[in-house]
Amino acid sequence: MKLLEERIWSLFKRHWQQTLTHWSVFFSFGLCIAFLGPTILDLRCQTQSTLQQITWVFFSQQFFLLVGSSMGGLCKKTPVFSLSALLSSTLIISLVFAIIPLCHHVAVLSVAMALAGTAMGVIDTIANLQLVKLYQRDSAIFLQALHFFIGLGALVSPLVADPFLAEDSCVLGANWTTNASSSSDLQHLRSSLAGHGTALHNISQYPLHTEGVIITRVSYAFWIMALINLPVPAAVLALMYHERLLPCFMNSPRLLDRDSLSSTSPTGDSGHGHGNVFGCCNLEKLRGRPASFFILHALGGAILFITDGIIGSYAGFVYTYAVSPPLLMGHKTAGCLDSIFWASITAGRLAFIYLSYRYTAPRLLTFSLVGVMLVQCMLLIFYTSCVFLFIGTCMLGLCISSVFPSVLAFTEDILDYKGCATTVLVTSASTGEMMLQLLVGSVIHSRGSYAFLLCCTIASFIGFCLFLLLLYVQRIHTKCHTDSSINTDMTEKPRTGGS
Repeated sequence: MKLLEERIWSLFKRHWQQTLTHWSVFFSFGLCIAFLGPTILDLRCQTQSTLQQITWVFFSQQFFLLVGSSMGGLCKKTPVFSLSALLSSTLIISLVFAIIPLCHHVAVLSVAMALAGTAMGVIDTIANLQLVKLYQRDSAIFLQALHFFIGLGALVSPLVADPFLAEDSCVLGANWTTNASSSSDLQHLRSSLAGHGTALHNISQYPLHTEGVIITRVSYAFWIMALINLPVPAAVLALMYHERLLPCFMNSPRLLDRDSLSSTSPTGDSGHGHGNVFGCCNLEKLRGRPASFFILHALGGAILFITDGIIGSYAGFVYTYAVSPPLLMGHKTAGCLDSIFWASITAGRLAFIYLSYRYTAPRLLTFSLVGVMLVQCMLLIFYTSCVFLFIGTCMLGLCISSVFPSVLAFTEDILDYKGCATTVLVTSASTGEMMLQLLVGSVIHSRGSYAFLLCCTIASFIGFCLFLLLLYVQRIHTKCHTDSSINTDMTEKPRTGGS
C-alpha cells in the first residue's frame, strides 16, 4: 500500500499541471451543462417564444453534445491537438455564455446551444482520454476527481443564476395581470423543465405570454458565468506554453515528447492506443483481434448507456413524480430533490477518490450497481413515503456517482489501453442520457408517474446483468491474451536458439 501511495504521488507530481488543467476543464463542462434548466423560462421571455419552441434548445444542446463526443474521439490525440481542442472548446463556452443575452430569437439561441453542446462533447471525450493516457493503470483515482469537477460546476451554475431569475411573469402586458402565472407556478415550471424539457405534458395549463414588455435580468447571470469560466481557457493556454506547444515553440524540443504521456504504460507503445488520426477506425489494427475485444467495448458502452440514462431520467422526472399522486408534494419541497440528487453525486465522486485508491474497480462497480438496484427496489416498495423519496434520492446519487469513471478505467485496463474504449464509452453515455430520458418520458405520459420508478428499476437490473457479463468476457479475453503471449514466446525461442 505504501509503494502504491508513493507511485501515485510521484505520478501526480510529474503531471500535476496537466491534471489540474483537465480537472478545471471539466468544471467548465459542468458549468455549461446545468445552467439551462433554471434559466429556461427567462430565456423564453427573452426570445418571446412558446414553451414548446424554447425546449428545442435542450434537444440542440444534447444532440450536439453527442456529436462533439464523437468528433473528439475520431480526431488525432497528439498533445498539441488535444490541448488546442480543449482551449477552443472552453473559449467557445465562455463566448456562448456572453452572447446568449444577445439571442432574441429561439433559432439563434438553438445555434448557440449547438455550439456549446459540441464544445462540451469534445471536452468530455478528450479530457477523459488524456487522463487515461497520463495515468493508465492508476487512472481510476484521477478519473473520479475529474468527474467530481463536473458536479462542482453543475452546483455553481444554478447558484449564480438564481438571484437573477424572474419571480413573476417576465413578459408584461396591460390586460394580462389576472391570468399571469404566479411565482409558485413559475417555480413549478422550472423544476418540471429540469429534465431537458421532457415533462411538457404536465405544464401546458400555465399561461405564458409571448407578446409584451420583457423584464428579465438573467443576462447578468450569463455574463458572470462567462467571467467565471475565463480562467479555464487561460489555464489551458498556460499549460500549452509550459509544454512548449504554442506556435512560437514549434521548433524547440517539447517537454511532452521527453516526458511521454504514456510513461506509465506497461507496454510502452503509444502507437497502438489512442495516438493516431482516426485510430479507432483503422481496420488494419482491428484485424486479428479476438471477438472478446469487440464485446468488451460493446458491454462497457452498454453499461454506461444504462447508468447515465438512469441519472438523466431520475434528474429529469423525480420532480414530476413527487408532485403527482400518491405523493403530491409541495412545489418548493419537490424542487429540492433534483439539487439533492446532484449534490449526492458530487459528494459520492469526492468519496470515491479515496475508495478508488483502496479498492479495485470491479469491487467498486459491484458495490455501486448492487446499491443502485437495492435503492430502486426500496423506492418501489415505499413509493408512498415522501421521507424515503428524499433518503432514496440521496442514496441513489451516492451509489451511481462512481460508475462512469470506474467503468472507463476498468475497460481501458482490460483492453491494455489499445482499443477505443474511451471514445465508445463517452459516446454511449451521452446517447443513453438522451435516449432513455425520451423513453421514460413517453412511458410516464402513457402509463403515469409510477412507471418512472419501474423504468429506472428495470434499467438498473439490466445494467448489473451487463456488468456480470463484462466480468465473464474479461476472463475469456484475459485467457486468450495469455495463451497468445505464451504461443508467441514459444515460437520466438527456437529462432533465438537457431541464431
